[in-house]
Amino acid sequence: MVKQKTIKTAISLTGVGLHTGKEVTMTFKPAPANNGFTFIRVDLEGQPVIEADANYVVNTQRGTNLEKLGVQIQTPEHVLAALTGCDLDNVIIELNSSELPIMDGSSKYFVEAIEKAGVEEQEAKRNVYVVKEVISFTDEATGSEILVMPSDNYCITTMVDFGTKILGTQNATMKCLSEFKEEFSDSRTFSFLHELESLLDNGLIKGGDLNNAIVYVDKEISAATMENLKKAFGKDELTVKPNGILDNLTLHYPNEAARHKLLDVVGDLSLIGTRIQGKVIANKPGHYVNTQFAKKLSKIIKIEQRNFVPTYDLHQEPLMDIHQIMATLPHRPPFLLIDRIIEMSENHVVGMKNVTMNENFFVGHFPEAPVMPGVLIVEAMAQTGGVLVLSTVPDPENYLTYFMKMDNVKFKHKVLPGDTLIFKCDLITPIRRGICHMQANAYANGKLVAEAELMAQIAKKQ
Repeated sequence: MVKQKTIKTAISLTGVGLHTGKEVTMTFKPAPANNGFTFIRVDLEGQPVIEADANYVVNTQRGTNLEKLGVQIQTPEHVLAALTGCDLDNVIIELNSSELPIMDGSSKYFVEAIEKAGVEEQEAKRNVYVVKEVISFTDEATGSEILVMPSDNYCITTMVDFGTKILGTQNATMKCLSEFKEEFSDSRTFSFLHELESLLDNGLIKGGDLNNAIVYVDKEISAATMENLKKAFGKDELTVKPNGILDNLTLHYPNEAARHKLLDVVGDLSLIGTRIQGKVIANKPGHYVNTQFAKKLSKIIKIEQRNFVPTYDLHQEPLMDIHQIMATLPHRPPFLLIDRIIEMSENHVVGMKNVTMNENFFVGHFPEAPVMPGVLIVEAMAQTGGVLVLSTVPDPENYLTYFMKMDNVKFKHKVLPGDTLIFKCDLITPIRRGICHMQANAYANGKLVAEAELMAQIAKKQ
């Protein structure tokens, strides 16, 4: 089991937004398990929270931009790439402006800050989506395509071709996420001269300078354009070097453009909200195609998770039969609501109940149209979890189990006479002081019929 990770301590960075030119202070803070990456606008009333979620992407012009209830987060992709590249799952990012600092146009400074803050494991298990078939998205307008296929780990290949002689065709491959820091985090953003002219004309890249963007000169520079560039970048002199790059910025890698596009893919795909085990191939990637693919994959994952039904061989000898269950649980008929324990480990338990027309509750619960009461389904899930928590003490017959709370209880489908119910309970946190916190799901007829987050405690009989 791979555990989730966050940072140990808070750490702040200050810089300017590439497009707004505003100074911004950004603080990374530790976050609880299952929080994911969330942004907090501390400069706004109520300090609104915006999750790093592909469904909040509203604009991908010159960067990925998120918006929730009118609150914006601009260009978070380099920060998100650093968080993912450092193998983190849960971090809070506080900002006093809408746009994240551009720094040198890469993820390098964010990675350094994360390493300075330190990384620590959390108790919760990391959720990973294992890709089982090819999933793709194509932008017909540009010919950009991104796909993911089955693989033993998360790896990415980017292929870049902008149809310009100065840049040519470039490729970059990350074989595993552990390569991100050394091989990709310092790859800087880039632009072509013709794009730069348009951005300047539209009042963008106010925070740009020659230290945070590689500028490829793909056309002849007029005297007027050169003067505009000098003014924009605050330089007395500008030159084009033999390698076609504006001024004297030195490339970190011959294929730095392809490496930066890979960095962007890592950042944009973190908006899926779930780790991926698969090989990503991106041909001419950009923020639009990246985030559209992230939205598509996020939707597929949610549907699969919602419809996922574990299968068990009900003909096999049970781990615990009704006699062993009664030797463990204090419950007795008609309130003993599980018949078998099929499977159990330190972190989960699976139970079963055959629902028959002879159940006491059917006498009064819609006799003409019998439906198992939802509260009894929850109770049955709790009893299944009770077997797990009572297995941690040597004398379970001397203990009782009490509910502490129930959260996020949902009933999806009716349970009728003749159904076979399967209950699966997974620990959210380890059992401590007899307290069991678990995610419980109930299945019947190949469907999820009920789910709940349950907390219970065992106590010795008085």
